Amino acid sequence: MLEEITEEKIREAMELIRHGFDEKKLRARLGENWELIAEIARARIRAKDKFSRGDLWLDLEGLRYATHEVVAKYRAERLEEFGIRSIADVSCGIGIQLIFYAMKVEKAYGIDIDPLKIEFAKRNAEKYGVEIEFINADSLAPETVERVNAEVIFSDPARPPEMPERRLEDLLPSPLEIYRAYESKTDAFIFDLPPQMRRERVPWKGEFEYIDLHGHLNRLTFYTEPLARAERSAVILPAGVRLESNPELENVVEWTEKPGQYLYEIPQAVDYADLLNELFHELKANAKMLLREKRRVLATGDEPIKSPYLKRTYSVVAVLPFHPVRINDFLRRENFGRATLKMSVPQEEYWKIRRRIEANLNGERRAFVFKVGDKAVVAEAL
Repeated sequence: MLEEITEEKIREAMELIRHGFDEKKLRARLGENWELIAEIARARIRAKDKFSRGDLWLDLEGLRYATHEVVAKYRAERLEEFGIRSIADVSCGIGIQLIFYAMKVEKAYGIDIDPLKIEFAKRNAEKYGVEIEFINADSLAPETVERVNAEVIFSDPARPPEMPERRLEDLLPSPLEIYRAYESKTDAFIFDLPPQMRRERVPWKGEFEYIDLHGHLNRLTFYTEPLARAERSAVILPAGVRLESNPELENVVEWTEKPGQYLYEIPQAVDYADLLNELFHELKANAKMLLREKRRVLATGDEPIKSPYLKRTYSVVAVLPFHPVRINDFLRRENFGRATLKMSVPQEEYWKIRRRIEANLNGERRAFVFKVGDKAVVAEAL
């Protein structure tokens, strides 16, 4: 089917979609295979923040599961440091992570049961100029396993719809099945896992590496023991800095209920990896923990710390009772024109609170409003 789809048709579809053409008009203009052409076009439009190339072959599902280019490059460079010469991606999708691995090894295999994904991956490999042996087959089938001769097996399995708790058994293909199928070939595996998964659910020894990308938790990569550097790690991208668990460090983490002159927003990856103590040693500052929520972790202190290990540092402007009208009065008096709410409140209440806090603001300053206990901490980013 892809042989009949040209780059010109996809570019035309992208322009039509950007101009708001509906499905009826797209069908009329694009002709046969219009649905797939339009989907590739939509995926390319949405992919601009994920990849540096704008001409990749992908559908919307492939885009959703594809590894961000910055992460793919980092993981490939990490693999290179181990001197690995061959790797197989046993659920390669549209191939982005595999392509970056292929740049660093002598032999790469890409396996996927979906023929369209394999065709997308082949075309993407051509665009990046790398050679990969692609296999359109069930990665767990004995005949497929027999064809693969790789030092490392990588798998980024599909996630099922949100479940109460993430389990290896529910991923597709399951890492448990992948391990059983390929353990006679190698003991070096890399699994992309849901970051919310409890570490005790993973039955192998190795490293849990949490990756933070542009201020958000992006990936949990598990490396079995031959590829592990530590028990737990956190990587902050694109800064490229890394923390590793160190049980020998003295515990210096203290808590306070009172904000200091500055707030330090801690990347989620550091929190998920339980590396707050390692972070505090790295910062070498008199900081204390102030808040630890699912989406937000704050420390505080009286020094203006600027560090690649932090998501952002704020200067505290005021600490007020948390009441939207009182916060709004303060912001208007102090010439704030915008307010960003950084707090955990029920979705149905968020916009109601935000509208009251932002009502009639017209100044030049931008406030960040945190909720700590029953207090509002108003801050500005450094």
